[in-house]
Parts: sequence; C-alpha cells; structure tokens
Amino acid sequence: MLDNGLKFSNLIISTGAERLICHLHKTKVPFALATSSSARSVETKIAPYKELFSYFHHMVMGSTDKEVKYGKPHPDIFLVAAARFPDKPKPEKCLVFEDSPHGVTAGISAGMQVVMVPDPHLDKRLTTHATIVLPSLAKFQPEMFGLPPFQ
Repeated sequence: MLDNGLKFSNLIISTGAERLICHLHKTKVPFALATSSSARSVETKIAPYKELFSYFHHMVMGSTDKEVKYGKPHPDIFLVAAARFPDKPKPEKCLVFEDSPHGVTAGISAGMQVVMVPDPHLDKRLTTHATIVLPSLAKFQPEMFGLPPFQ
C-alpha cells in the first residue's frame, strides 16, 4: 500500500514514486493508496496525475471513510485498505510506504512491513521503528520484499 509518504499530498510525485507505481502496475502487483486526507482533497491533488492514479486498485481516504474509525497512529487505515483487495491479504504480506512517524507506527501496528522515506530534517530517533529507512523511493529495491525487481 502506498501512503501519502509519496508526497501526493503536496502535489509532488517524489523521486522514484512514478517509477515504482508503473513497475507495480506492469508486474501486476496490486496496490492501493491509504491517506488521511479527505476524498475531496485527494481528487483535487491527484487531478494532474489521472493516468498514474488509475493504476491503483483502490484508495482509502481516512478522514472521510466510515470504516476507518481511528486515524494514524492507529492501524485502521491500512487494515481497511488491505481488506478491500479481492484476495484480502494477511497484514504480513502487505508493504507500506510512509514518510511520517505516526504512519510508520500505524503500519507496524497493523502487522505490516514499512518502508520509510522521511523528510531529511526529521530527527533520526523518530525513524527507528520502520522496517527500512530510505533517503528516497529511487533507492527502493523491490526484490528485498519478494517483489519483482525493476527491469
């Protein structure tokens, strides 16, 4: 699952995000967006990237989704997103991409692995609970998590 950690919330597709999205789509790895933003906000922010966002299986907008009872750092948003895939993968089979400490806590609490791409100014002590911390998504190696490698 991809989260706002890709900087969609700021209308910036971070380094490596587009490559990752296209790769997952091409290799038929299902993925979703799980964001704390409202549906209306997301629609506005992703408008310039319609084709790219059409690759997502689904999107969960935590602040307006009735199934998401509690926001991050609670795991609800990621558990709801996983449950909406047709095969309903177990949490340990899910990978979360995050930029915030609360998002990492939510993913870990959900029983998922979390790739953190934090703001470079974030105190390093707030990144220690992630599965792996990367300086950018351009450094992500899918095969480390059992996914098809980039071609």
